[in-house]
Formats: sequence, structure tokens, C-alpha cells
Amino acid sequence: MADFLVPVLGAGVREATVGRWLKQPGEKVRPGDVVVELETESVALELPAGVEGVLSEIVAPEGARAAIGAVLARIAASASGRDETGLDQTRTGETEPPKNGKQPPPAAPEAELRTGKMDIKVPAMGESVTEGTLANWLVKPGQMVAQDDPVAEIETDKVAIEVPAPAAGQISEFLVQEGETVSIGTIIGRLSQGGAAAAGAKPSASASPPPGVAAPPAQAPQPAQPARSNGPTLAPPIERASDKVAPSVQRIAAEAAVDPAAIPGTGKGGRATKADALQYVASSAAQPAQKARSEPEPRAPRELGPREERVKMTRLRQTIARRLKEAQDTAAMLTTFNDVDMHHVMELRKKYKDAFEKKHGVRLGFMGFFVKACVAALKEIPAVNAEIDGGDIIYKNFYNVGVAVGTDKGLVVPVVRDADVLTLAEIEGEIGRLGALARDGKLALEDLQGGTFTITNGGVYGSLMSTPILNPPQSGVLGMHRIEERPVAVAGKVEIRPMMYLALSYDHRLVDGKEAVTFLVRVKEALEDPERMLLDV
Repeated sequence: MADFLVPVLGAGVREATVGRWLKQPGEKVRPGDVVVELETESVALELPAGVEGVLSEIVAPEGARAAIGAVLARIAASASGRDETGLDQTRTGETEPPKNGKQPPPAAPEAELRTGKMDIKVPAMGESVTEGTLANWLVKPGQMVAQDDPVAEIETDKVAIEVPAPAAGQISEFLVQEGETVSIGTIIGRLSQGGAAAAGAKPSASASPPPGVAAPPAQAPQPAQPARSNGPTLAPPIERASDKVAPSVQRIAAEAAVDPAAIPGTGKGGRATKADALQYVASSAAQPAQKARSEPEPRAPRELGPREERVKMTRLRQTIARRLKEAQDTAAMLTTFNDVDMHHVMELRKKYKDAFEKKHGVRLGFMGFFVKACVAALKEIPAVNAEIDGGDIIYKNFYNVGVAVGTDKGLVVPVVRDADVLTLAEIEGEIGRLGALARDGKLALEDLQGGTFTITNGGVYGSLMSTPILNPPQSGVLGMHRIEERPVAVAGKVEIRPMMYLALSYDHRLVDGKEAVTFLVRVKEALEDPERMLLDV
């Protein structure tokens, strides 16, 4: 009998909700068969079986909340099956004596199983994210760690994710080196829990496979995916597509009026993932050819000189480069400029910044005023808050403003959600919180998704003027620049005022020049009369 447990789901994730059981008591399961769907606050996961047998009991019903390591169900394994610890499941009954006539050593008791070596696995990293690069090991073999201590850092296309220790113990070994690509569930290392295994010990060639992974061939040095050459052990062909399709895939297929069974799958057992569904719905016959024409021909790396060095681009930097190039290739980008007199905002800030910080616990900066001004302009010019989807325009009736933050690893754009209903203090607090997470490399995927408009401030680096590039699929981005005292005409007199150039880059396919100029004028007017903007009059 093997316990079917809630796996480690990522740093800070303590529990999950049981979504839907795809197998019922009495049904046979094979390694790799999806048994149940789990849901966390940010992602839905499909949990596969790591053992062949019969689902004998469901312990956690649908809708129940289960902590990491909790028993979800029990599987009565076949005589040749192996449980999720990798030990023979027939240890509690009579077994067929081995051909060499020797009795196998007695199986370890259950308590010992839970205090031996424990696998460190790549956690779930968000919907549609299937792999990443192991960027850094944060510990060394032999080092003691507490449960949930970060032990490694994995870079995905968008963020760096810390892998937590599944339990307290001593790091035994690394199975994956820095720079290697890993997928969700990959075992990257092991730790010795409770002193049952010596630190640094290496597994033998006959070591049992990890939970959820079929036994690899003897000559394979790394854990392999469920074998596909064992004939009878493979899962039977899918007869009921709706029973095998993930809810996210069903939802996307229903909204696009397509057959979910027609979506080609790249997941385990050929199952379609959310990424497969989105790609299938969005693709057209012309897009692959267009992409092939736009991609440059691969060329051999050039030889380096004595004072040069070659460093592999991080996934984040590769993604930034790819998305910026896509924005140039796809959108009809144009930039319009204006300048704004920051005198009134600066006077207001100077007058109330101490009282503001004392009452709200956050500093009063300039970005909160810009977010407020942009939200007001977006309400008047909804095209700048919209996006193009094929032959349609999607107008957003909410205002999630992305604020670009420069970090050591590259530019990221965390999102201030529902900025239209937040107070100035709440906006400033959220910007401060997201900025700190960005600089510490602790942004979650949900912090970067769902933006409808972006603000970037090159002025903090001394930029006088620039043309910001769009953040697809958004249709507008506002560029702020440095504040510079310049002579300007005020009521017929020349005065020295703190002036800032503003730049709005927009997608001319969707936003007309009149709308873009009007948007920027409304932002200028709001910032030059901040009291009226804050009073909404």
C-alpha cells in the first residue's frame, strides 16, 4: 500500500486545494497517469501517480485543503510495483522468493522511510511555465538547512524562483549543475533528513526512482521520464478526451469554440497544457512562415580575442531581448512628446511628505502622482488601455499599471493592480513593496502578469529624453525623464521652472495620433494641477 502525498509546491506554499479526482477508487493507475488536480493561489497542478496499482482509497475529497506532505489517497500496488519512496510495496505480505534463493533484507519501517534521504525537486513555477535554468546553488554539500530554507535559484523566462528545502536536514549531493535546464519535478539534489543517511553519500546504480518518475534504464545516469517501450505498462489510449483535458485547457477551448481533443499536447502522455491551448488558438497558417522569415540564420560563434570573454545570456535577458524585438516587429510603434511643469507637484510633495509618511508609513514620491494621472487619462482614452487580439480589439475596463524596475539581472515590470481604486498612499506602498521584491529577486509570476499599461522612469538614471518601447500586448507606455530647471514663459514672464519631458510610445494600429496626443496632454494637465486631479474635479 502506497500513500499518495501532496508534493512540495514551491517556496512559501504550505497547502493546496483538491480540485478534481481524475481516478476513482477501484480504477487502475500506472506511473505517469494523472490522478488528481491540485490548486494553489496562483496555479493549477496535475499530480501523476508514481506507482502502478489500484486506487484503493481517497482520503482528501474534492474541495478539501491539504498541507504539504498530507495523504491524498492510497494506492494498492501490484506485486511488482514500487511505492513513492522507491521501496518494494509487497513488504507487508508474502513475496515470491528471488531466483538466487536468498531472501531480501527486511524492508525499512515507515518511520525510517520518512527520516532517510529526501529528494529536492523543482517546484511548480506558474501556469504555462514548464522549465527553467538552475542559476545558482545557495548551499553546499554537507550544509545543514531548515525546512523551507532556499537551497537553489531557478531562472525562468520572467523571474528567478527559489527552491525551498522540503525538510530540515543536511545537503547530501547535487544532481544538477548550475547552468543546466530543468523541468518541473526534476530532482536536482538530495538531503539527509534526521541523520539516516551520511552527508555526501552517492546513490548506487540500482537506486530506486523518485516519486512520480518511472524506473530509468540501468545505463541512464539521470532520472528518466516514464518508459514508453514497456508495452503493457503504458496507459491505454485516451477514449474520453474531456476526462483527460485540464480545466484550463477546457476553458480556453470553450471560449475559442475549438475541440479540446484537437489541441496537440506536449505534456505528459501527450496531454495538452494551457500553453498548448493558447498557442493553438492564437496560431494561424501565416504565422509560422512569418516567424521563419524573421528569424536570422544561425551562425557559428566567432573566435574571441585575448581581452574578450563569452558569457551565456540568462533566460531573463533572452526573454527581454525576444519580447522587445517582437514589439518592434509586430506593433506600428510611434512616439509623441510633451513637457510638464513639475513645480506644483514638487511643492505639494515638499509641504506634506513628512505628514504623509507619518500617517501612512510610506514615503511620498513622484510615481504615485504619475500613476493617478495615467489612470485618469486612460479612462478618457480607452484605446491606450486596450490590446489587439487577431482581428479584434480588447478594451480593458480595469487599470493594472506596470512600473518598470531596473535590477542587476535586467528590467522587470511588476504590476500595481486596480490602480483606479487605490489611494495615493496605497499606490506608493504597493510600488515600494514590488520594488523591494524586484531588487531582492523575489517577485512571483503573478506580480508580473496582467498589466494593461506601463510607466518607465529613465530619469532616475539621468535620461533627458527617450522613446520607450511597448510591453506587448499593451498599446501604450509612458516614459518619464529627469527633472531639469529651464526658463519657460509663465503669464507673460520668463521663469525658471522644474521641467520634465514626457514620451508616450503607442501602437498606431490601435491608437490614432489624436488620441495619443490627447492622452499625453491630459497627463500633463493633471500633473500641473495635482489638487484638482486628487479631488477628481
